[in-house]
Amino acid sequence: MQAIAYLVCAFVLVLNILFVVLGLRVSAHWFWGLIPVAPLLALAVWDLLQKKHSICRNYPLLGRLRFLQEAIRPEWHQYFIESDTDGRPYNRVQRTLIYERAKNISGLQPFGTELDVYSQEYEWLMHSISPRPKSEEHFRLNVGGPDCSKPYSCSLVNISAMSFGAISPNAIRALNKGAKLGGFYHTTGEGGLSPYHKEFGGDLVWQIGTGYFGCRDDNGAFAADLFAEQAKIDSVRMIEIKVSQGAKPGHGGVLPAAKVTKEIAATRRVPMGQDCVSPPGHSAFGTPVEMCRYIQQLRELSGGKPVGFKLCVGRPHEFMAICKAMLSTGIVADFITVDGAEGGTGAAPPEFSDSLGTPLREGLVFVQNTLVGCGLRDRVRIASSGKVASAFHIARNMALGADWCNIARGFMMAVGCIQAQSCHTNKCPVGVATQDPLLQRAIDVGDKSQRAFHFHHNMMETLAEIVAAAGLNHPQELLPAHICRRSGPTQVETYEQAYDFLEPDELLQGSDNPIYRRCWEAASAETFQAQVDLTKRMPLPRS
Repeated sequence: MQAIAYLVCAFVLVLNILFVVLGLRVSAHWFWGLIPVAPLLALAVWDLLQKKHSICRNYPLLGRLRFLQEAIRPEWHQYFIESDTDGRPYNRVQRTLIYERAKNISGLQPFGTELDVYSQEYEWLMHSISPRPKSEEHFRLNVGGPDCSKPYSCSLVNISAMSFGAISPNAIRALNKGAKLGGFYHTTGEGGLSPYHKEFGGDLVWQIGTGYFGCRDDNGAFAADLFAEQAKIDSVRMIEIKVSQGAKPGHGGVLPAAKVTKEIAATRRVPMGQDCVSPPGHSAFGTPVEMCRYIQQLRELSGGKPVGFKLCVGRPHEFMAICKAMLSTGIVADFITVDGAEGGTGAAPPEFSDSLGTPLREGLVFVQNTLVGCGLRDRVRIASSGKVASAFHIARNMALGADWCNIARGFMMAVGCIQAQSCHTNKCPVGVATQDPLLQRAIDVGDKSQRAFHFHHNMMETLAEIVAAAGLNHPQELLPAHICRRSGPTQVETYEQAYDFLEPDELLQGSDNPIYRRCWEAASAETFQAQVDLTKRMPLPRS
């Protein structure tokens, strides 16, 4: 498609030259031919030089057809991804909201809601008849327990994990510079710490995946010395162990040898000419106790920085086993990132994307309940990730137990993603999810970093407004009782009514909830294997 665009531009250039030559040598009447083609040439040159529109920068002239299509009838644009029923793409309302905030455009909307308020998916925040003044400062919180010598002051909205290799150098530059401008963090993804992550000095959370990219030896095992070397960089503020991700939990991944460039090989410390493999599980630990000791090791090697882990909730007793290990060893993770099954990725088998992993709300409630029930909640922060598109989504997740939210897709769209769903082809039309130098030039780092900054800033401003409208001073005051949902055509319930919530230390004292009690009994700090027979019917905590 890009080649066709350049051919069209070349054809317009040839026509201009032809009419000039004919006008000079044959007849001045030929100059009239420049009237339609000269403006097209000027527009093509402008498209190639301008920095605002990635599509036009990569597809001069032809890219204009997209905007013409939107002008004629916006809902025709990318009609094939308008549906939100599969839980993957954002719908038109969500995309518009993200683009407006990234471009710093007023989000005021005339003619009322565009949502179906009688849909069983409809949710809302209960406002107060006595609203509070809006906070003038963006909300933050400290992360890092007593074992941390370098705690981190964290924004309530941050960039979720996206690896170098999955997204382009310019996309990483734009995201990190935006994080620097806005004072929020940028998660590296499991692809390692690239030079582009460090170029602008934005706060980083270094994610360590099963491939230990950037801190692995020649056999693919964790290398403590290589980790310590990079973990002590000032811009690395926290460390996150990726246990699993919502889009493809327990799957692992492969970057084919053909896509392993010299830069990727150097960043990940893998050889050229071979497939780059992320195993399904970790080799640095095999039991819950070993995982806790690994957390302690990373904390010491990093110089006392907060260390946590990310997972999509699977078998409940396995997470409870980690909690039992934290209790028995006294080694407590500083934070846990709960990823939902609705989390996105550029490449995953459809069955994994659609049918594996616990959705965010259910996973978040389970992790919150378990930490409360075993007496660890006051020591462990909870982050949530998985299709957060609005400030209401942040408020809802915080009401269910999250301390902050990480966003990937929204920030990708802020730096130019149009959800073309070609991430796995290396032909992303706007240069976000590609390593093709010709395509990634579409991203102007200065312009797109401003958009990432504005997206974060406007999201935080709106969060402050809706928290004040609820009569609260801080999002951490949000409770399940503040959020309502329609559970049937004529039924409404709050999240407090929809879910079972445990009391502090309830699991330690013997919970009356049979599901949580049975899972807790099955969990062991010494193994991820269940200690009681779980082959009988055992539903997940009800929703």
